[in-house]
Amino acid sequence: MTRLTGSALRVTIFIGENDTWHHKPLYTEIVHRAHAAGLAGASVFRGIEGFGASSLIHTSRLLSLSEDLPVAIVIVDTEERVRAFLPELDELVGEGLVILDDCEVIRYVGRADDSRESDRKGKRSL
Repeated sequence: MTRLTGSALRVTIFIGENDTWHHKPLYTEIVHRAHAAGLAGASVFRGIEGFGASSLIHTSRLLSLSEDLPVAIVIVDTEERVRAFLPELDELVGEGLVILDDCEVIRYVGRADDSRESDRKGKRSL
């Protein structure tokens, strides 16, 4: 079971949804590397509109020509683990924005490996 509470560091990576790494979406590569590095978790959020250094506005509106919507990948873990992961991001993110924020984790408790099975068994007996 994974537990993380107290002071932590949040890294947020802003890229475009069309950014790739070896013919795969870049956000997928970042999430898989974060998982392989043993980080507490990573989430990918697709934006509906935004602009960055290029000053081009990307939007999901129907009449827009842009399909390269903004994507944010958020990872939270201890400062030590997040900072150890930063060289991976240096390798992967050619264009985009990477920011770090201090944060406080109030509650983060992962599921035990067998909790789903015990939940199912418990529901059957009710």
